[in-house]
Amino acid sequence: MSDAAYAVTDFVTNFQIVDRPVRGRAVRMGQGSLSGILRRHDYPTNLARILGEAVTLATLVGASLKFNGRLLVQAEGDGPVSMLVGEYRTDGGVRGYARFDPEAWAHLDKVNKGAAPHMPQLFGPNGRLGLIIIQDNPAVQPYQGIVPLEKGTLSECAEDYFAMSEQVPTRIKLSVAELDRKGEPGVWVSGGMMVQKIANDDARGDTDDAWREADALFATLTDAELADPDLPMQDLLFRLFHERGVTMETPQALDDRCTCNQERLMETLRQMPDASLQEMVEPDGTLAIDCQFCNRHYSIPISDVTGNPN
Repeated sequence: MSDAAYAVTDFVTNFQIVDRPVRGRAVRMGQGSLSGILRRHDYPTNLARILGEAVTLATLVGASLKFNGRLLVQAEGDGPVSMLVGEYRTDGGVRGYARFDPEAWAHLDKVNKGAAPHMPQLFGPNGRLGLIIIQDNPAVQPYQGIVPLEKGTLSECAEDYFAMSEQVPTRIKLSVAELDRKGEPGVWVSGGMMVQKIANDDARGDTDDAWREADALFATLTDAELADPDLPMQDLLFRLFHERGVTMETPQALDDRCTCNQERLMETLRQMPDASLQEMVEPDGTLAIDCQFCNRHYSIPISDVTGNPN
């Protein structure tokens, strides 16, 4: 791999433990991808951290897609957070959004004395986690797998998804941190890693022992190591799996990139009844719409949508 490839700081990559039936993937995000997503909405710190985990998880899982499309990690419930979405697209674009009740969040933060909340606290007893795969090909229906948000962390709930929906032994770790910069706004960074067992077959034989070994080594990974931008990912992988040897593939660059644009928005608006559009119109005759993901504001004359100058 070239030095230029190693120099990418916002990336996702596959790795392989040498001669072991275990596949892995790792992601790092920072200034070029995650930080802008979490900064533009000014979320409470613990909520920003959890949204960062969702974007990181979407990238970890979505980078395995073999077709053009996107993968969404979407959590919903009736708790202080009603919706949280992290999205990865196969072109390397990522985005995320959280919808929450500020008063309910403030109460939860007071109850927890500032400590990070667990998933049932965030989304209520009926919270659910969906992993949604959408191909760019409109002829292919989206796929959605859902599991309850019963565990303490998002990574544990995601492991439940793989155990229940895909029946693949999987371990996932996610770490999000805010780094201070003197005299400047802080930078949000994240790291994520997953390992999965490859099933037994005639060629590989019994893979259980190899999985137990990889799982034990993976368990030694710390949050600080995972999200440390000064610890190169190739060095971290070697630290974990050096006894067997590990190889890292050329990473895919990631960036903070929303898919919203005025043309797509107008196409959506044109499908709405005129009566509904009239209810949305501002006194100056425009439709004022904000993108929930990137916070971009659109001001569109209603006549451009309806074709009626009046």
